[in-house]
Amino acid sequence: MTIEDALHARKSVRAFLPDPIDMDLLRHLLAVAARAPSGGNVQPWQLHVLTGPALARFREAIAARVAELPRGEEPQYPVYPLEPVSPYAERIAGIGEALYGQIGIDRADRPARRAQFARNFTFFGAPVGLMCCIDRRLGPAQWAELGMYLQSLMLLLPENGLASCPQGCWAMYPETVGRFLDLPDHAMLFAGLSIGREDPAAPINALASSRVPLDAFAHFHEA
Repeated sequence: MTIEDALHARKSVRAFLPDPIDMDLLRHLLAVAARAPSGGNVQPWQLHVLTGPALARFREAIAARVAELPRGEEPQYPVYPLEPVSPYAERIAGIGEALYGQIGIDRADRPARRAQFARNFTFFGAPVGLMCCIDRRLGPAQWAELGMYLQSLMLLLPENGLASCPQGCWAMYPETVGRFLDLPDHAMLFAGLSIGREDPAAPINALASSRVPLDAFAHFHEA
């Protein structure tokens, strides 16, 4: 698999097979992904890997909290722009409509939408849940480096028959996640990542998100 192949193969998988994955392989891929670029070699990524009984306990804890506070806890950072403007607002709305349309959930069916969204907090049935944190004393450049680490990992996974789903929604429950993982005060929860094998029979996994053409974002200065 070339890097281009991996880029095309990577997608947000929202239904996983329950089969356990080789943890030695996962440890290897997590280590290899650390070759991601890092200014000053800061290497800001901090990972918490949940699997087995620990993952089961975590799912129980978060399910209770979601039932208690469905709108989430006090956020520590905005996952989406606070005031989305064009063209970003249209892109956010468009992928939402495509996602729910893919599984036949009508725009007006709020209970079904909430139920589907709640599946985020089960890691979509994946056997591994990864929590990604960063030291809150670091700055925007290090946040970008954490993103590059996650991208590196998400490109390594399909090469090895695995799939993933990056999940910013975990930022809705920083207190509950922090208590469960016993995070120090300086650790900020950035996002989660579901890891496992894709369920090929799940209709939701057939969703292919669109990308704008090159001319919409690349500006060539040649003269």
